[in-house]
Amino acid sequence: MTTQNLGNPPRSTSTFFATTAIACFAYFVLALLLLHVLRPDRALTTSFISGYALGPYGWVMTTAWLAMSGGCLMLLLGLTRSGPRSGAARFGTFLFGILTLSVLLTAIFPPSKNPSISGEIHTITFFVNVTCFLLASVLLSVGFGSDPRWRAFRRTAAALASLLVFALVLQFLMVYLDVLDGLANRFFATVLIVWLLAISIQLRAVARDSAREA
Repeated sequence: MTTQNLGNPPRSTSTFFATTAIACFAYFVLALLLLHVLRPDRALTTSFISGYALGPYGWVMTTAWLAMSGGCLMLLLGLTRSGPRSGAARFGTFLFGILTLSVLLTAIFPPSKNPSISGEIHTITFFVNVTCFLLASVLLSVGFGSDPRWRAFRRTAAALASLLVFALVLQFLMVYLDVLDGLANRFFATVLIVWLLAISIQLRAVARDSAREA
């Protein structure tokens, strides 16, 4: 076995992490679309997607959150191996570790119609999740510019990070105005999943390019 071959496993592992992340986030999308078909009783304009965890087929929403948690873990591991090495990128990557645990808690503790510990924990994890996702999107966008392998993706990442911030502000505004808050929630979820998929796809491309160059 040559020294060059010894360097290949980490890059191959990064490809595996990225591909698994894509599968996890794709499952989240499919599960959420399925719930819209299975639960036509929930109004798109006024209900949040987290409400699908209550009532019939609630387990589908739970598995969607579990898949997102797994995807965040895969991005944590993949970016640790093949991501930029700047301080901003490293901290952005670290946030995926927090998200892995926080989204897992979101799945374990669903929302509730009446005041409960589960509902309170779910609310707390919601704020932790959105804060970490926003910070990670901004920090990684900055960090991508420091690495030639990721530099071409920086503009796309920055655009998606800006759109993610806009989507979250819009969601809180719609909740405050009590109008179309369900649609705003779905818009934020859509932008978020597009951002996660974009990073996962770019991670796989970077890992494959590095493997070919080795």
